[in-house]
Amino acid sequence: MSSEEMYLRYHGLLLPKETHSLESLKFAQDFTFKDDDVVAVVYPKSGTIWMQEILPLLLNGGDLTPIQTIPNWDRVPWLEETRLEVVVDQLSSPRAMVSHFPYHLMPPSFHTSKAKVIYVMRNPKDVMVSSYFFHQMAGFLPDPGTFDEFMNTFLEGRVLLGKWTDHVKSWKHTELGDRIMYITYEEMVQDLPAALSRMSAFLDRDLSEEAIQKISEHCSFKSMKVNNMSNFSLVPKLYLDNDKSPFLRKGVVGDWKNHFSSEQLSRFTSVIHKELENESFTLPWSFD
Repeated sequence: MSSEEMYLRYHGLLLPKETHSLESLKFAQDFTFKDDDVVAVVYPKSGTIWMQEILPLLLNGGDLTPIQTIPNWDRVPWLEETRLEVVVDQLSSPRAMVSHFPYHLMPPSFHTSKAKVIYVMRNPKDVMVSSYFFHQMAGFLPDPGTFDEFMNTFLEGRVLLGKWTDHVKSWKHTELGDRIMYITYEEMVQDLPAALSRMSAFLDRDLSEEAIQKISEHCSFKSMKVNNMSNFSLVPKLYLDNDKSPFLRKGVVGDWKNHFSSEQLSRFTSVIHKELENESFTLPWSFD
C-alpha cells in the first residue's frame, strides 16, 4: 500500500487511517473538555505510552487496577483517534487523555475549559530513531526505507503529525499560563520519582513519597515491557510486528549515537537549528 492509501490528510498533517477517521477527528473537535480533565500532549515517539501509564496512577493515588486490567489505549485514550468515542463514557473523573495534536488543532472547548496539559518533549534525534524502528514494525505505516531516506522524510515533515519543530513551536507559543507544564523525556529517564513529584504537584495531587515511589516502580520501562496491558502485545501482528522491532524497544536516552553518521548528524542539526533560529524559547538539548 502506498503512503497516500495509508494516511488521511488533516489540516496538512498526515494521520494513519488505521487509527483515525474523518468521524473521529470531528468527534475530537466537538469534544467537550471538563475543567478537571488532564491531557498529555506528545509528539509521536516521545513518551506517549509512558504517560498513559503515569497519569491514571497519579490521579488515583497509586491504585494499580487500571494499568493491570485496562489496555492503555482505553484507559488513557487518544483525543483524535477512533477509540475515544467508544470508551469516553467509561472514563471516570478526573479523565486522562493523550494527544498528538499541535496546539492550533485542539478543540474549542479545550480553550474555554480549565483542563491541564503536560507537554512532553524528547530530543528529536532519539525521536527520529524511535520513529524509524516503529515504521519498520507498524503494518499500518509505510516502509521507512533506509535510515538516510527516513531522515529526509522526517526532516521534511512527511511523517505522522508533520515536523517536530512545528509541533514544539505550537505548544511553546500557547497562552495557557499555569494550565500547562513542560517536561522532557530525558528528565523522566534521569529521575522518574522527581518527575512524578513535579507532575503530582502540577495536578494538585498530594501524594506521599511512598506513593510516588510505588508509581515510579510500576512505570519503569522494565515493568511496562512485561505488562500486557501496556506493551501492545494484545495488538495483532498484522498491525504491530514485534518480531521486526519490539514496540517498547529501549526506552533510553542517546540511542541516536548508535545510528547517526557524522554527515547525517551535521545535516540533521543544520535543519533543526535553522527552523528554531528565530525562537525566543530555549530547549535543553545540544543538537550537535
